[in-house]
Amino acid sequence: MANETKKTTAKATSAKKAAPAPKKTTATKATPKAKAATAKKTGATVATPKLNNATYATGKRKDSVARVYMLPGKGNIVINERSMAEYFRHPVLQMSLNQPFAVTKREGAYDVFVMVMGGGLSGQAGAVKHGISKALEKAEPDLRAALKAAGFLTRDSRVVERKHYGYRKARRSTQFSKR
Repeated sequence: MANETKKTTAKATSAKKAAPAPKKTTATKATPKAKAATAKKTGATVATPKLNNATYATGKRKDSVARVYMLPGKGNIVINERSMAEYFRHPVLQMSLNQPFAVTKREGAYDVFVMVMGGGLSGQAGAVKHGISKALEKAEPDLRAALKAAGFLTRDSRVVERKHYGYRKARRSTQFSKR
């Protein structure tokens, strides 16, 4: 009896493999070409690694890495193909991104396209700020003194400590029981 059920289930699984899966008519995710087409219609620029004449810099903070492309423009900041206000909804994070421009008095002088990944929103904002500062320094080397004095060119190297053997977390030991 058990042998027969095994054979029938084996036949059923082989039949499932042979039949092609039905195709979905509605796409859940937009393809990059579709995103670029909608961006052209709306007038927004999509961040791509092949931006001509762009100043490139990499910013890092915690576990976040930001690839920053900067072009002369009107002051638009696009992060992961979304506007800065849409990606970083908290005003403090938006303010921290604009600090390098405020210190160097370059508000509205550059368009910035960022691809950021890893970590949380706070770490990503710090990584973008670091990348913008490095890109500003590359674009205009005379701004280095102002950016360095504000501390924007220094990479914040603090990362989460790893979990150690015998501990519950990195430094948290097990609860002590006297009796």
